[in-house]
Parts: sequence; C-alpha cells; structure tokens
Amino acid sequence: MEKPRAVVLFSGGMDSSVVLAMAADEGYEVHAITISYGQRHRVELDCAQKTAQAIGVNRHVFLNLDSTPFEGSALTCEDVKVPVGPRPPGADPIPPTYVPARNTVFLSLALAYAESLGARDIFIGVSSVDYSGYPDCRPEFLSSFEETANLGTRSANGGERFRIHAPLLEMTKGETVTAGIRLGVDFSLTHSCYDPGPAGEPCEQCEACMLRRRGFEEAGLEDPIAGREKAALS
Repeated sequence: MEKPRAVVLFSGGMDSSVVLAMAADEGYEVHAITISYGQRHRVELDCAQKTAQAIGVNRHVFLNLDSTPFEGSALTCEDVKVPVGPRPPGADPIPPTYVPARNTVFLSLALAYAESLGARDIFIGVSSVDYSGYPDCRPEFLSSFEETANLGTRSANGGERFRIHAPLLEMTKGETVTAGIRLGVDFSLTHSCYDPGPAGEPCEQCEACMLRRRGFEEAGLEDPIAGREKAALS
C-alpha cells in the first residue's frame, strides 16, 4: 500500500527533528523542506541535513529566501542583539528574535510544495506552551492558515483538503524531549541556539538555549550538546 505523502517544515532544531520523526513514525512518506533565510544561526542548516539523513526521509529540499528587505529581527540583522537571560519585568511579550510573518511565509512555501507533490498533510514543530511568545505559534493562527490553505488552492477546491499538523503544540519541552528519545532522535545532531559561536557552539544564554536546557532537565536527561561551548573554546 502506498504511503500518504507529508511535507515537514524542518529547521534542524530540536522541535522540528522530533516532528520529522513523528511524521515518519505515523507512516507518512516524508518530504522535508528546510529554508535558509539569512538566519545568524546558519549552523542549523547543517544539522538539518545530518538529522534528515539519520531519520530517513524520502526527499529533503533546501530553499533560499532573501530576507534582506525584512529588517528588525535579531535572527536576521547583525546590528540587533539576541537577548540573553530571563526577560525583565515589563518587557515586550514578543521578543526581538521574532521574524516578521515567518511561519506564515514558511507554511505558504510548504503548502505550495505539498500541492505540487500531491501531499495533503503539512507538519510544523511549533509549541504554544514552552515558547517565546511568537503570535504565529498559536493554535488560532494554525487553524486560520489551514482554512486559508483550503480556500486558496486548486486541490482543496477539488475536494482534497489540506491538514496542518502541529503535534508539539500542547507539549512542554520536557515532553518533547521524551517523545524524541522514544522515537530515536539523535539530539546531538540538533541545534537550538539563536546566537552560536563561530564553530556553531551554543551560547547557553539565549532564550532558545534556556528552553532547551529546561526540556532536558524536565525529562531527567543530559543534553548531548551540553558543554559544547567550553569544548570549542578549549
């Protein structure tokens, strides 16, 4: 029996790696899509390639997106600093690492790819529990995008509806780590840091690093990349 196809938005980070493994475990023919958008943590692109090979996907494509005109994000602009440590009281609930409409753009690209493949299932590794407060990680956004996908595509107008899957949406980082271990995800191949060093070593101070650390602590496990910063400097 032929497997149904699914497109997985895959950054090479901890969350999307677990989602990639989930889609494969659920019996989909997995097509991973990784997007280079000028992010300062470009090391995640190498991690994506290694993890996709380790998990096994039908096809892995890389798309280059010129984000130069979209200014203001700490992830794409070198002159905007990535915050470190806990957020101070009264800080903006949406941090400077927010990239304008990123998930809207990424899901649109994944939708176009899925329609061209004949896939009707799209997976994304967002969470609305342990996350940075980005508005495009909320369940209402995902529901809205799914409705848009089914209004604006030829396939859906022909009766073949698209489904947006966000299996980590209600999971804590600890639950995500536990799920990944169960599925055999090699977390040593993944990357989370927003502001890595020249060798790709995590800063261990940004919010992404803190969330990752919390996940492994909650799961009662040691992060396989813990101490990579010290090792790189030695």
